[in-house]
Amino acid sequence: MALELKGIIPPMVTPLNADGGLDVKGLEKLIEHLINGGVHGIFLLGTNGEAPSLSYALRKELITKACKYIRGRVPVLVGITDTSFSGSLDIAAHSKEAGADAVVVAPPYYLPISQEEMVDYLERLIPQLSLPVMMYNMPSCTKLHLSLETVKKAKELGAIGIKDSSGDMSYFYSLIEAFKETPEFSIIVGTEMFLPETILYGGHGAVAGGANFLPELFVDLYNASVVNNLEDIKILRNKVAFVNSSIYCVGKNASRITKGIKCALSVMDICEDHMALPLRKFENGEREKVKEYLDQFAGTQVI
Repeated sequence: MALELKGIIPPMVTPLNADGGLDVKGLEKLIEHLINGGVHGIFLLGTNGEAPSLSYALRKELITKACKYIRGRVPVLVGITDTSFSGSLDIAAHSKEAGADAVVVAPPYYLPISQEEMVDYLERLIPQLSLPVMMYNMPSCTKLHLSLETVKKAKELGAIGIKDSSGDMSYFYSLIEAFKETPEFSIIVGTEMFLPETILYGGHGAVAGGANFLPELFVDLYNASVVNNLEDIKILRNKVAFVNSSIYCVGKNASRITKGIKCALSVMDICEDHMALPLRKFENGEREKVKEYLDQFAGTQVI
């Protein structure tokens, strides 16, 4: 049966201990938190998973243990993007062996590449992968904004969908339009606030970072969007907007979103919030801010 990618697929953070090792207890608790929250899949080793900062050994340990804990209850996607071609193949092979369902590929980071070079890369990479492939457009981290033509070529090579985190809605709508005759090609948004429009215009779901700590919120928003319940969409989107304007704004650096997500999970006693270097977790003052916002969210102030 073909893999169907839709709904809320959190880009799961990688729980770490103070020594930089995997927080195994936290990982299991986080996975149960996500699945109990109704998510439709789990994406390992994405941007919020700090994948480029983790050793291959730690990535493999995460994949193995996560697949073991998930036990096939939801599809598992694994990011294999790397500066090393052989490194990507190695992580992809390990993902297959561990029981993952698909791999996710973004342009290799660091060196600037052209659309033509990306297509050549995919022509060499995809035939060597033994799992379905989802593309990942993340120009803020990779230097390349995947063109519509490149995405079409990826589909021809066998890609089953794309996650777009560009924040460019005109581009996103062009993806939906380009693939409207092939609804099995999943169009997934990475910008949480765009979820209702994504579903309304024919997209399939969201890879929402906030679903790490508030999975029910995003699942409810997805479900309301599917049935076009405008009243519920308004209420739920206001809550998502609160998260965007509060927890995601603690701290002054661009890393504040991932730090905020991890800190929220720590405050909720789900997993530790240590970061992989060069990032560092929030200090006590910032942690108190996150706790205050979570308390507000749980109260009556957020409507």
